[in-house]
Amino acid sequence: MNVVPQPSFLAVDGWALGPLIALTLGVLALLLLELVPQRENGNRGPIVSLLALAAAAWAACHVAHDKRLLFEGMFVHDPMTVFFTLLFCAVGALSVLISWDYLKRTRINAAEYYALLLASIMGMIVMAASNDLITIFLGLELMSLSLYVMVGFRRARLDSTEAALKYFLLGAFASGFLLYGVALLYGATGTTNLARLSAFLCDTPLPHNPLLLIGALLVFTGFAFKVAVVPFHMWTPDAYEGAPTSVTGFMSAGAKAAGFAALLRVGLRVLGPVQGDWTTLLAVLAFLTMTVGNVTALVQPNLKRMLAYSSIAHAGYIMVAIAAGGPEGAAAAVFYLAVYSFMNLGAFAILTMMGEGREERVLLSDLAGLGFRQPLLGIALTVFMLSLGGIPPTSGFMGKIMVFSAAMKRPELLWLVIAGVLNSVVSLYYYLRVTVSLYMKEPQGDGVHVSWGAAAGLAVLLTLAATLYFGLQSHGLWVQAQDAVLGLL
Repeated sequence: MNVVPQPSFLAVDGWALGPLIALTLGVLALLLLELVPQRENGNRGPIVSLLALAAAAWAACHVAHDKRLLFEGMFVHDPMTVFFTLLFCAVGALSVLISWDYLKRTRINAAEYYALLLASIMGMIVMAASNDLITIFLGLELMSLSLYVMVGFRRARLDSTEAALKYFLLGAFASGFLLYGVALLYGATGTTNLARLSAFLCDTPLPHNPLLLIGALLVFTGFAFKVAVVPFHMWTPDAYEGAPTSVTGFMSAGAKAAGFAALLRVGLRVLGPVQGDWTTLLAVLAFLTMTVGNVTALVQPNLKRMLAYSSIAHAGYIMVAIAAGGPEGAAAAVFYLAVYSFMNLGAFAILTMMGEGREERVLLSDLAGLGFRQPLLGIALTVFMLSLGGIPPTSGFMGKIMVFSAAMKRPELLWLVIAGVLNSVVSLYYYLRVTVSLYMKEPQGDGVHVSWGAAAGLAVLLTLAATLYFGLQSHGLWVQAQDAVLGLL
């Protein structure tokens, strides 16, 4: 009788781990190529990064329809992993295009920047694909440590160093909360595997077990910090303002999507049986996050701070979908994360082009008259602002429709839907302030200089096309979002 040997812990599927392998090789190539001299302001870094991201996306697509458990079930390759892997690769590629000319102009062009970007994307993929709280924590730390350095990449500027220090200190506290919560959950259940935690909760009601309840709240606190949910949002404005603009755009799209991806996987896999116990808490946090973000953004003269508070508000909209729960609420959150990434990256791509030399022109007053002097940029920025405000026929409008439709099916969340619609109306004020500056105000002096670059221009065109396309043809992305969460329920 032939005995078929069982696969060992290290006998993993190469294709399912292909994205992580490709990105790891990309990081190593970027660091080793520094030993080979190149001309000043060479293009080696962004080219290698784009090749690594393309290889990662191709590997994910190669086994897109297969579900595979790796490393004794700690890492899972399923439709949700594939969806977020492709989203992170797209965000990474757009961020590379945005950074290409910006880093040269501001004289911070270095291979380490692109290596950190790829390492951060690796952490994001691990977070989205983890089936265990330990691997989620490892992915979160890999992403966070890379972002801490990227935020402070302009070492010569005090505001960049200050932003990195604030982000690091608050991030360390959040990581401590998360890890302590994981320890408490392990103490209460004897496991950190999401499937086993879910089975345990089916037999043990969460509210009646203090150790479970406190552990779950601490884990949620760690995730809430990463996605900037009120009251864990304090780091966001300073970090966004002090970081290089290309890094701000990458953080606003990638880090937020990764945090919500991990939160969705934990919420759907573990808290599904006791979802009703969390609805009120999630709804209140969604309301506070939307309201604080939008109201504070009203008075911001700095575009990066305005978009930071806008990012907080959009985290509140996504929390509405998570509070709604179920397959439709989860799919709405995934859909919203995808469309938000493109429209927000497009806005930051335009901000990276404003200024000459090392200067950054990110005040609202710097936009005065830009719509007439640079009509293409003016139209693109207007579309991005309208999409962020939820005006048809943009993808932002469809995202809000999906989120509010999912919440409307829960009668107890009707008040939250009304609050969300009112918050969307409030947000239009500061988004339209951008359009008013573009077309209805005269510049002081000669106006802001626009540093055109082919890569940044391509990023603007791609994000503009995605913003309009998913507003007019959203069905395909909606189906993909539904497929992504179906396997978790």
